Amino acid sequence: MAPPAHYSLQGKRAALATMHGKERVIAPLLEGALGLHVSVPQGVDTDRFGTFSREIERTGSQLDAARRKILAAFDADPDADVAIASEGSFGPHPVYFFAALGSEIVVLQDRRSGLELIGRQADLKTNFGHVTTRSVDDAAAFAERIGFPEHGVIVIGTSGGDPAPERYLRKDVSSLEELAASVNEAIAACGEAHVEADMRAHRNPTRMRAIRRATVDLVRVCRSLCPRCARPGFVVTETLAGLPCDWCGTATNAVRAEVSVCAGCRYRAENPVAAAVADPGHCPRCNP
Repeated sequence: MAPPAHYSLQGKRAALATMHGKERVIAPLLEGALGLHVSVPQGVDTDRFGTFSREIERTGSQLDAARRKILAAFDADPDADVAIASEGSFGPHPVYFFAALGSEIVVLQDRRSGLELIGRQADLKTNFGHVTTRSVDDAAAFAERIGFPEHGVIVIGTSGGDPAPERYLRKDVSSLEELAASVNEAIAACGEAHVEADMRAHRNPTRMRAIRRATVDLVRVCRSLCPRCARPGFVVTETLAGLPCDWCGTATNAVRAEVSVCAGCRYRAENPVAAAVADPGHCPRCNP
């Protein structure tokens, strides 16, 4: 069922699936900008959909996990009109392998219409990282680099050089003394300790700021209406290459236009980029 042309989120009841304090950055933005009434239903265990500390593996994609959280929020709050969930993903940058990439999505679904809108944020501003060590000093140096104790760390045992939370796992380390004790315990049990940044939102202010930026993007998506049917979510979904070379006019790989397609009525808009020509450095003829 498509949302009506006059669709509005104003005054709707929204259930936010979180157990790590994400309501601190998500709720004020969605309440102030969209008029939602956001609450966190009790008893929603979002950890069962996967944990960064690996004791529960996430199955499926980042979006799959967010959608499972949304279903859990609807189950926990039968009166909610919409549900909201956030999910993060972290790993090596696909191009700059020496750098870590953080990706956040904040997803909103309407129970009745099935409308789904997604805010996104991805950049290098993350403290995601780890060290595997037999030294408390090395662990303490790593912790300092990622902003400990304001930013949390997790200490995990190892097996064959890989993190093994089933052998040892300590979360919520809050002091250098606790860090040293945990690292020594992991070394005693496994021969070494795997120490990594705690990526849970309530223990990672850097990640919390990224979730806020993804929520700002969700607001933008909600306010972007299809010019034909007024459905929210009319945003760029595709880019077209082929911007002509400034010297010879040959089509390059540089983007020439951005495309928005309405998920409801399928209206399509192709908008040229501001630049009229591409740098010859991108041209297959001038710079083969």
